[in-house]
Amino acid sequence: ICGVVERKDGSWKTTGLKDVRKLKKDFWDTIHNKTKVSINLLSNVDVEDYEYHGDVVLVIKVPRASHKVKPVYINNDVYGGTYRRDWEGDYLCERAEVNAMIRDSSEESPDMKVLRNKRVEDFDKDTVHEYRVRYNLRHEGSAWSELSDEVFLVQIGAADDESGTILPTAAGLLMFGKAHRIVREYSEFFLDYREHMDTGIRWTDRIESNSPDWPGNVFSFFSRVSAKITRDLAKPFKLEKMVRVDDTPAHKALREALVNCLVNTDFYQSWSVVIEKYPDRIMLANPGTIPTGKKQMLKGGISQPRNKALFKMFSLLGYGEHAGSGVPDIYKVWSDAQLDRPIVEEQFGKNGIPDRTTLTLPLIPSSFGSSFGTNTTEASTEAETEVRLKPELLTRLLEYCKIPRSRAQMQDFCEFKSEKYFREHIIKPMLDEGLISRTIPEKPKSPNQKYVAVRY
Repeated sequence: ICGVVERKDGSWKTTGLKDVRKLKKDFWDTIHNKTKVSINLLSNVDVEDYEYHGDVVLVIKVPRASHKVKPVYINNDVYGGTYRRDWEGDYLCERAEVNAMIRDSSEESPDMKVLRNKRVEDFDKDTVHEYRVRYNLRHEGSAWSELSDEVFLVQIGAADDESGTILPTAAGLLMFGKAHRIVREYSEFFLDYREHMDTGIRWTDRIESNSPDWPGNVFSFFSRVSAKITRDLAKPFKLEKMVRVDDTPAHKALREALVNCLVNTDFYQSWSVVIEKYPDRIMLANPGTIPTGKKQMLKGGISQPRNKALFKMFSLLGYGEHAGSGVPDIYKVWSDAQLDRPIVEEQFGKNGIPDRTTLTLPLIPSSFGSSFGTNTTEASTEAETEVRLKPELLTRLLEYCKIPRSRAQMQDFCEFKSEKYFREHIIKPMLDEGLISRTIPEKPKSPNQKYVAVRY
């Protein structure tokens, strides 16, 4: 917003800008100058001007850049001119952050790289065998089932045939490699599963990729962890062709979430994949932001995994969604089961802490009075009027608002799509009860008002 300044009391005033035509011309001349800005992301509809008491206010809406054009930088300096917005400040991105954006912008994902200094002998044979058994069960009669291991690995993208020499790909090393070989290519590689089922113990079970009693690769980790996170889910009695089926939509959704976590991990980042299981929730966290952006991921329809070759290998076993519907399907399963809604958090790192994405899957009944999947339209319905925040979600929301939050942030935290309904039926009652107060443009009416929400 150009042409306004914020006073100490939180109110705003104009600064006296007058010539809107010159302002716009200077802006467009600058943003089209590639020595000033690496790429122009804006169109005419993103720039609006308003007049207030004879002064001009220019409002510029900056869209999120696609991963294909990141990083966006200024002054022709990719490392010294790439900034990230965080709350009310712009922070210079560290070199590792910029390098992560450059990797993500490539049409060929990093895991497609052929590793000329590695050999397929670096793969764990038992892991390859386990994968092939699962492949054969899903693709009965496939011609690939008769291939040698090396040729099979080439077919699935785990290896590449260059001039008669079969070499591993980065995806193949991640999927099937021995942990001590993987860390020679990915120095920060680490996979970690933790169970916290007893508050008196730090963890009741743990799997680490650097443990000597298992291979420590991605596929072995997936096999072990998927069994553990689905172990306590209810299995209603069901027969198909006189055979009991123990798989439920919730089991499939949890495996989908685990695959989504692994194929979107930036394995070059200095942080590990961490899966944590608690009595009331499962948390899946991976280094790296969401390639398509959080908004698009929740909407679905576009599949853009960070590690395309790794994703292909999982999809050959029936895991992963090509249509980009994986996360929306997880939300639907949780809604149908009347569990509290999943929470996706995208955290942008700084001061040496890398970006990360966390998906929290609650295992407790929904905090809303009815299935949250039905309360996502702008229009009010009879079902919506029955929706109220239950005490446990309200407590978490108030804890979240210990620092100033916008209405949009609060709504996003609750994963509620209808802005109008959220404003009128969630925000307003909280204001009326004194649980939160406006800080912009008004100050809190009492110093005892602990929770605040801003700019809604």
